Amino acid sequence: MSQSFSQVTVDAKANVYFDGKVVSHSVHFADGSRKTIGLIYPGEYHFGTAAAERMEIIAGACEVVQDGADETTAYAEGTFFDVAANHGFTIRVESGICEYVCSFLAWVPCV
Repeated sequence: MSQSFSQVTVDAKANVYFDGKVVSHSVHFADGSRKTIGLIYPGEYHFGTAAAERMEIIAGACEVVQDGADETTAYAEGTFFDVAANHGFTIRVESGICEYVCSFLAWVPCV
């Protein structure tokens, strides 16, 4: 799990969601791939996906329920979860700040 990136372009304009409780910045790589790096403050938020994503938790912790699933899964620093394209998930942060890196993937199977 990488916590630093070299030879990238970063969008200074933030992606701000849920009245500033989720904030990220886009990182563009020379090969055309893109990631976002961000913060999630305490609360519960639902996100839909267009592309498949991998959410790497680099600090803090969260709980996630994927659309169509009944179980809640906890994720801590150093763990990740995948979300299929055209699906969604609800993420909950109980306390502190959850920091993440979101990678946009070519394909992830629906779980």
